Amino acid sequence: MKIYKSLFYLAGILSVLCLSCQEEPEYRKPNIVFIYVDDLGYNDLSCMGSQFYETPNVDRIYNESMVFTNGYANCQVCSPSRASLMSGKFPARHGITDYIGAQTGEDWRERSKRFTQLLPPDYVVHLPHEYVVLPEALKEAGYKTFFAGKWHLGSEGSYPTDHGFDINQGGFEQGGPYTGGYFSPFNNPQMEDYKDEVGMSMPSKLAKETTAFIKQHKDTTFFAFLSFYAVHSPIQSTHEKWEKYRNKAEEMGIAEEGFAMGHFLPIRQNQDNPVYAGLIELMDEAVGMVLDSLEAYGLTDNTIVIFSSDNGGVVAGDNFSTNLSPLRAGKGYQYEGGIREPYFIKVPWLNHRGEENHTPVTGADFYPTILELTDQDLRPEEHQDGVSLVPLLKGGKIGDRPLIWHYPHYGNQGGQPSSIIREGDWKLIYFYESEREVLYNLKTDIGETTDLSDRYKDRVAEMSSKLFDYLKKVNAKFPVRDPMYDAEKEAEYLERIKNQYMPRLEEQRMRYLSKDFDPGNNWWGSEVD
Repeated sequence: MKIYKSLFYLAGILSVLCLSCQEEPEYRKPNIVFIYVDDLGYNDLSCMGSQFYETPNVDRIYNESMVFTNGYANCQVCSPSRASLMSGKFPARHGITDYIGAQTGEDWRERSKRFTQLLPPDYVVHLPHEYVVLPEALKEAGYKTFFAGKWHLGSEGSYPTDHGFDINQGGFEQGGPYTGGYFSPFNNPQMEDYKDEVGMSMPSKLAKETTAFIKQHKDTTFFAFLSFYAVHSPIQSTHEKWEKYRNKAEEMGIAEEGFAMGHFLPIRQNQDNPVYAGLIELMDEAVGMVLDSLEAYGLTDNTIVIFSSDNGGVVAGDNFSTNLSPLRAGKGYQYEGGIREPYFIKVPWLNHRGEENHTPVTGADFYPTILELTDQDLRPEEHQDGVSLVPLLKGGKIGDRPLIWHYPHYGNQGGQPSSIIREGDWKLIYFYESEREVLYNLKTDIGETTDLSDRYKDRVAEMSSKLFDYLKKVNAKFPVRDPMYDAEKEAEYLERIKNQYMPRLEEQRMRYLSKDFDPGNNWWGSEVD
């Protein structure tokens, strides 16, 4: 009996030793899926308060994320914000201060025909190659990198594959779906059309390519950047979705007047555009395709999902698509509607459930945040204006800092040349035309209706000093007075906008909302025989 006991004891020791010799499960860094929507406003989502638009799939991300209620794009137009996300630098530092392709100097005067007081300065026209941008840093860490959709950070020689992405589907110099619209064939030189895709929407095509990449690389570590062209103009939808939202607008009550005159252009007053709503739903369905693929391949628990937009929704200019009340204005503007965005970060192992964080953060913070979440060393020499948000994601805090915007240009949507600084709840805007400063307390006045600059002159002076010290430090460029400016011509131009153009916009709005609306081209190519 003693012999048996000894043998049993010895077998137990050997089994423990064998178990200890087994290799521990291999640690895999998390995957990242970054979903970036073009021209999507802060409350253009049902999870952000819209009663008109329906976005159940984006809502899924929201409900499993930390939601940054003071999340900002780094500019009120696209290219500067995109460059800031990739580089971790504010636009004044990286030099891409307007959308690439915008006119500057005397060319602006001759081609815009807007008779403005100022001439906008030149800007950098591609993402600088000397930067180590986010996808390059991830590639160095062993990530397979994929890009799909809108790029708009340079022409040939500065495409996604020139800045760290292994694969590019659809990214080139154009800022909208101009080569073929929102339904296949797209005629995009960086993405192949297939016969069985005729009539497919652009969001679905980009999601299809993204899910194919995920399937192919599900056993590796990957970074997939899905950058929708939606919901940029020209807005298009299917007949089915247009009809759904036209009927919904009627049920909610259609206002007699849909526009009010802003400084340069009319501004849409309601969320009641059924074509835009349909395009948002097409985008949302594509988001669902990607989320479903993560679940199908068992990747959900090890994949960080980030969702945001490059600038505010379009309330004026382009297709005059939406309204962002209570935020003021939208894309192209210096107000909150132009720069405050949906900003969701889902880190599966942190188990957020739509928890809100009110710390002001920007797109430049994504770079260092992703580095830290993927166990990489930070690169402060690269992401000079961004900070890691991991402390916030883990329930802590980050240090106070000023956030700065610099847009010395005229937006196509009616914005003015301006620079902005936000500190805490305070926001200061400097207007280059009038050379005046306005001050708002965003905690009590999110709609930016009450200028407090006369009441808090010391605060204005302090914030203004910090703003221009930073701009001087990074060698920012500024607009100059146009020696040929004619105030009478500008006044005449603005009168034409108000008295001739705005009535046409009202007519177009009602056409979209009429029961017999038909764009006349098989619903922009979405209907296939």
